[in-house]
Amino acid sequence: MSASTSLKVRLPTFVFVLEIVMIALYAVFVTYDDNSNAKLQNNETKPMENSMYRDYPYFADVQVMIFLGFGCLLAFFRFYGFSGMVFNFLMATFAIQWAILIQGFFQFYHDGKIHLGVINLLNAEFACAVVLISFGAVLGKTGPVQLLVMALLEIPLFAVTEWAVLKYIRINDAGGSILIHLYACYFGLGATFVLYRPNLNDGHPKETTSYNSDILSVMGTLFLWVFWPSFNSALTFKGDDQHRAVLHTFLGLSSSTITAFALSAMFNKRGKLTMADIQNVTLAGGVTVGASVDMMISPVAAYALGIMGCTACFFGYRFLTPFLAQRLRIQDQCGIHNLHGLTGLISSTAGICAILLATEETYGPSMYQIFSHRAPPEGDPKLLELQQLIPGLKPGLGRTAQEQALFQVAAIFATIAAAAVGGVLTGFVMKLPFMASPSDESCFDDQLFFDVPSDFDSAEFLRAVETFDGAEKPETLNTQI
Repeated sequence: MSASTSLKVRLPTFVFVLEIVMIALYAVFVTYDDNSNAKLQNNETKPMENSMYRDYPYFADVQVMIFLGFGCLLAFFRFYGFSGMVFNFLMATFAIQWAILIQGFFQFYHDGKIHLGVINLLNAEFACAVVLISFGAVLGKTGPVQLLVMALLEIPLFAVTEWAVLKYIRINDAGGSILIHLYACYFGLGATFVLYRPNLNDGHPKETTSYNSDILSVMGTLFLWVFWPSFNSALTFKGDDQHRAVLHTFLGLSSSTITAFALSAMFNKRGKLTMADIQNVTLAGGVTVGASVDMMISPVAAYALGIMGCTACFFGYRFLTPFLAQRLRIQDQCGIHNLHGLTGLISSTAGICAILLATEETYGPSMYQIFSHRAPPEGDPKLLELQQLIPGLKPGLGRTAQEQALFQVAAIFATIAAAAVGGVLTGFVMKLPFMASPSDESCFDDQLFFDVPSDFDSAEFLRAVETFDGAEKPETLNTQI
C-alpha cells in the first residue's frame, strides 16, 4: 500500500474524532422516550402495550436487510468481496448512529432532548438504506475514508430534505419511493459524476465475478426479497393499511421475479439465465409498489406494477447504464438508476394515479386517515363527524385529490434536485487528495485496503489476462442494488 492510500493515520483519526463528537452529542441531547423510561413504570401497568413489541419485529427485519442483504449483494466482484461486505458494515453502523442524532433533532426533539426508542432506530435504518443505495454508484472505486465522509454528509442532507418535504409539501410515500429510493439514486449519481474515471469506461480486468461471489450475492438478494414486505410496511398505519402493504409488496416482488427469469433467458444470446438479472432485477417489484403500497390499488395493480418495474429495470441495465457512462460521464457501477431511479419514478407515478382515483366509496371514512392531508381542517363540521367514526383522526389540510397529486409531483422534482446537488457537492469533498482514493489500477481489489489470505490471486489473474495478446477482457458486470 502506498502512502497516499494508507489507512494507518487517516482512518483511526477520522473515526476517533467522529466518536468524540458522537459521545458529546449523545451525552447532551439523547435520553429515553416514554416507552423505555423506568420512571414511568411501564412494566407495572401494561407492559405488552409498550412500543417495543410493535416496532422491534420491523426493526429486526430491516436490520437483516441492511447488514446481510446489502452486505452479501455488494460482494459480487471476484476480488472485492471483503470490501463490498465490510465497507457496507462500516458505513451502516456509522450511518445509523449518526442518523439517530440528525433525524432526532427533526423528528423526536422536545424539551431540549432527543427521546430515544426503537422507532428512532427504525427511522435511522431507513436513512442508512439511503446511504447504502448511493454507495452502489461508487462501489469499487472508493476507500473507507471517502465512504465515511459520504455517510457523514448524506445523512444530514437527507434528513433536511425529508423534513422539508414532509413538513411543507406533505406527501403520501409509505414505501419511501420518493424520499428513499429517488433521493438515494440521484445523490449517488451526483457523487459518481464528480468522481468520473474515464479510464474505467471500457471496463477493468478485475471487474469480474466468480462462481462463489455470485452465490454470495444472490444470498443477499434472497435476504432482501424475504424481508422487503417489512421494509415497505414498517411505517404504515397498523391494521388494514399495513396488511395491504405486505400483500402488495409480496405480489409485486413475485411478479417481478418470474418476469426477470423470462427476460433474462429471452435476451441472453445462448438462451441461458444471467446471474446479474437474478440478483437484482428480481427486486424491482418491491420498489415499484412503494408509493402506493398502503392504498386500495387492488392486487392486480400490485402484480402489474411488479412486471412494469422489472421490465424497466432490466432494459435500463442493458441500455441505459452504458449510455450514462459513455455520454453523460455517470459511471453507475451498480446500476442504481435502474433499480431505484426508474422504478422509483414508476412507483411515484402509480402513487399519483392512486391518489387521483381515491374516493370515499372505495375507502370509506378511512380515506382521510390514509390520505391525511385530504382530511377536513380544524373547525370544519365534517371533521367532527369523521372523528366520531375514526377516533383520533387529526385535522388535515382539506386538499382535493388533484391538489394532493400536484404536491406529489412537486415533491418528486424537489427531492431529485436536492439529491443531485447534494451528491455533486459530496463528490467534490470525496475527491480531495487526502481521502485515500484508490488509483484506477487498484480499483475492484481487496488488496489495497485489506490483509488478504494466501489464496487471494488477483495479481495472478491480472497477469494471466495480460498474457493473451488481443484476447477479450473478462466480462464486466454492472449490477443493481
